[in-house]
Formats: sequence, structure tokens, C-alpha cells
Amino acid sequence: MAFSAALVLAGCSGGSGGGGGQASGSATSGTPKAGSGTRVTVTETEYTLKLSRSSFTPGTYTFVSDNHGRITHALSIDGPGVEDARTKDVQSGQEATVTVTLKKGTYDVYCPIDGHKQLGMDQHITVG
Repeated sequence: MAFSAALVLAGCSGGSGGGGGQASGSATSGTPKAGSGTRVTVTETEYTLKLSRSSFTPGTYTFVSDNHGRITHALSIDGPGVEDARTKDVQSGQEATVTVTLKKGTYDVYCPIDGHKQLGMDQHITVG
């Protein structure tokens, strides 16, 4: 149950492949179908994250990492039942997605690229 929403996606050194689109990789059993959730755009720049919504209820969400910065970013989500769900590395001007099921609780939405979280690319959201 706790792992039903956990996604194991492309590693930090990924970043190869086509333009935007779905993050690739394997997912555990019971993971929501990619792109099936309520869309939340996360605009990433140096060194901030801006989410397109601030209110969340339990359910499935597709987070779209939209890199408006000049350097590579990515998006990772951790919280109740979700551990290290992330996009591939996203080059400037591109997008990638990650779909997760959120339960009641607090989640950390951040850029997992080395040092970016500590520089301010970190948001906490409350679902409930």
C-alpha cells in the first residue's frame, strides 16, 4: 500500500532522449497511469519553483516540470506513500512529467539536482 504511489524514474544522470514528455522508467504495481491525473505545472527557474495551484485534495496528479531556467533542472516529490518520484533531467525550455497519487499529509516538491534544493528550489504542499 505505501509503495502503491512510489515511482522509480530515470536517474539524475539521465537527461538524454527527446524533448519533453513523460519521464521514463519502471513503476511499481498500482502506480497511476502516467498523465492520468490532475495537471499541476511547476515552473522552474534559478532557483525557484512556482506551482500552478496551492490547494490539493487526495487524488492523482500529474506534475509537469516546465524548465524556464538556463540550466538543467528536474522535479522530485516525497511524502506519505510517495518516495523519490521524479522526472528525468529537464533541459532549458523543455518539460517532463511525473504522475503520483497523493494522500492526506505534507509533501516535499523540489529539484533533486545537486544543490538546487538548498538554493531555494523546494516547496511543501499540504494535501487534505
